[in-house]
Amino acid sequence: MAARGSEPEVIWARPERTGRGPRPAYSRADIAAAAVRIADERGLDAVSMRHVAAELGCGTMSLYNYVPRKEDLYELMVDAVAAEQELWEPLGDWRADMLRVARQARALMLRHTWLPALMSPVYGFSPNALRYLEHCLACLDTFEGPYGTKFELIAMINGVVTTYVANELATAERARSLPWSEDQENAVRGRYLGGQVATGAYPRLAAAFAEDAGPIDMEAVFERALGRVLDGFAP
Repeated sequence: MAARGSEPEVIWARPERTGRGPRPAYSRADIAAAAVRIADERGLDAVSMRHVAAELGCGTMSLYNYVPRKEDLYELMVDAVAAEQELWEPLGDWRADMLRVARQARALMLRHTWLPALMSPVYGFSPNALRYLEHCLACLDTFEGPYGTKFELIAMINGVVTTYVANELATAERARSLPWSEDQENAVRGRYLGGQVATGAYPRLAAAFAEDAGPIDMEAVFERALGRVLDGFAP
């Protein structure tokens, strides 16, 4: 394993190859693509230098010549999937554009279910991430406010999307692990909850269920959450 340096290092400031010696057998893009394939198929926990090396058909130790640390590998992965984000000509309506940003981010996280776990500002300064951040700021050109507020808005939207998708994924994973169907689970829990509310010990919950006892429209909840965040930034 490559020795950990005494000074912090940004992988993007490290030359992909020097001007001397043989041409590298793999590029960062090759390594990132292999890691993303593993994460998509087997989850983030399966991503290791050993597994990525096996995917590429090289020795584990040789991989450290390209990627010194596992954290650098994660950064390559985030950058690789950030390239999937569409960059469009802003509509001139910052609310509409930011809603589109949020919906696209959610779709990306649902395609790459490991991504919410790596949504850290630490990984936000790669080439593709910077291009997308610049795009988000362009979408906010018509927003009346300083750049500090614009960054807060972007961060809050990203936080809402990440939290929402993480909950979606956790719910889906739990449903897959059940020895019975999700409908059966919900029916049993619904009957229990209804019985508890009927005791009269929870009058406010009883009033809430009397007001709307139907299933929750999670798509509508997502859209309302986004709208409320944007409302909070409206001039």
